[in-house]
Amino acid sequence: MHGSSKTAHGPRDQRASVATLSQMAIAVAPDRTSVLPGRITNATLASFVRSVPSVDEVGVEERVASLATRSIKKDSKMDALLLAVRMMDLTTLEGKDTPGKIAQLSAKAVRPDPVDPTVPSVAAICVYPAMVPYAKQSVEGSGVKVAAVATYFPSGQLDTKAKLAETASVVAMGADEIDMVIDRGAFLSGEYFRVFDEVRRVKEICDGKAHLKVILETGELGTLDEVRRASMLAMAAGADFIKTSTGKVQPAATIPVTLVMLEAIRDFENATGVQIGMKPAGGIRTSKDAIRYLVVLSETLGPRWMTPDWFRFGASSLLNDVLMQIRWLKTGRYQAGDYFTKD
Repeated sequence: MHGSSKTAHGPRDQRASVATLSQMAIAVAPDRTSVLPGRITNATLASFVRSVPSVDEVGVEERVASLATRSIKKDSKMDALLLAVRMMDLTTLEGKDTPGKIAQLSAKAVRPDPVDPTVPSVAAICVYPAMVPYAKQSVEGSGVKVAAVATYFPSGQLDTKAKLAETASVVAMGADEIDMVIDRGAFLSGEYFRVFDEVRRVKEICDGKAHLKVILETGELGTLDEVRRASMLAMAAGADFIKTSTGKVQPAATIPVTLVMLEAIRDFENATGVQIGMKPAGGIRTSKDAIRYLVVLSETLGPRWMTPDWFRFGASSLLNDVLMQIRWLKTGRYQAGDYFTKD
């Protein structure tokens, strides 16, 4: 449907196919229909998106600044750091990833600090689809999940059929979680049905087998209003989590963007009764950053979200800084930056 045509009338035929699809009746998760129009078409979804309240950007900045002043006492700081470890999706998404690197990273995910067994395992290891079998083997029996990016990460610029095939392949390989990217070009062009339908169909493949995290790539959406609209569209379509970024585009995760997404999650639960998770990813490098995110999470959504089941950090370099801070709180001494493995 979305692929290029070799005929002279290819683009016109493609537009016709999209228009036809947008008039079809589609199955939507019953617990989410309360926020959706009675008939799902591009026009009704456009109306749904336009009805999402605008974001008070000044208010967001003021709220973030206020929360940044919160002081965390020593005992609470240790609890927060250990929770941050448990919430981490330890990530490697590089063209040079190898089975050996995945095995090494998995070992670190299971036992982040080899000399301190009180430091918990991370939530998941996040890899490219080809690395899923190696990750599954390496974390077997540990409780650490395997998350895989899909739907032509990071651009999302591929036809729907190929995206669904990739997702089905990754689920069949045993991935516990799928991190899909939305087609930002489609969203920004107002092709809301295409975005909605792709999330919905990926969710159908995942349902009962893997949790679905939907990446908005907020750095490309332009405004906080668009972030909120994309959040609501993804949740209505079936996302289990919404995620800020791929980590391949700057800006990636920011606290203002995360606050807007958390407020969208709060409002979505109020409207549907469905609890949705959140994953900021990209650019979160220090324990101080992680604690700030946890403060915003706690103040916005409360204790039900303060678990790895409902909140994750997508990060590659955050873990070492958190481990250094944990060691300092326990011993009063900082370790050198290269004390912990960097892979």
